[in-house]
Amino acid sequence: MIDPADEAAIAAQLGREPRAIHEVGHRCPCGNPDVVTTEPRLPNGTPFPTTYYLTCPRAASRIGTLEGGGVMKEMQDRLGTDPELAAAYRAAHERYLEARAAIASEAGLEVPEIEGISAGGMPDRVKCLHVLAGQSLAQGPGVNPLGDEVLEALGDWWSSGPCVSPEIGG
Repeated sequence: MIDPADEAAIAAQLGREPRAIHEVGHRCPCGNPDVVTTEPRLPNGTPFPTTYYLTCPRAASRIGTLEGGGVMKEMQDRLGTDPELAAAYRAAHERYLEARAAIASEAGLEVPEIEGISAGGMPDRVKCLHVLAGQSLAQGPGVNPLGDEVLEALGDWWSSGPCVSPEIGG
């Protein structure tokens, strides 16, 4: 069960009610959740492969700027020329799948539609930096090398204080 204050913060961050939250995946240094761990099937039955969903609008905005600046293409190019990076990225994909399988099992869900599919383009492409950063925040440094690079490039997005200050019930 997610804390009502966390759910209110997440709703304020997203501008909508959150769906299929399994737990808070990571907490920003400001105290708010910044990543939620989601169940692999939404309440309406739709498969949902994004296990680590970045909720902080400040971090998301900065990541959007990185994406617009061509960082994904540069990372994608490096995957094709750096075998160590490609192997580490594939390992991040496997860790993502393992975590999603554990969440599905805990929630009593089966989602064969997305079996073997992680998110963010893994294991061969770089398609969404938000997902890669979310995985690095939730699973920790060293799990996803490209997610770690994204976080390093973001800087201290929390330094000006919490992105939202939701009021529960109001």
